Amino acid sequence: MAQMSPLELEVIQHIIQTLNLTVVPSEVDPMESLFGAGLGLDSIDALELALAVSQRYGYKIRSNDPDNERIFSSLHSLCEAIAKNRTK
Repeated sequence: MAQMSPLELEVIQHIIQTLNLTVVPSEVDPMESLFGAGLGLDSIDALELALAVSQRYGYKIRSNDPDNERIFSSLHSLCEAIAKNRTK
């Protein structure tokens, strides 16, 4: 399992709290998929997650963004996008 950056740890804790997941942050692999076999998130979770990211980091993830599949592919890729685009 890859070591988490401080931002990855912060974001996974926020995801767990926002989506009421029963996951221990230290057990999450930042390279693992957020959806399906990974954390098991679904499309409704993606909407809630996008809203939570917007509120906390000021990064608005648009539903029609062609990069969404890459952005939401893992915790690591989500955090890269947040770090690059955050306003808070």
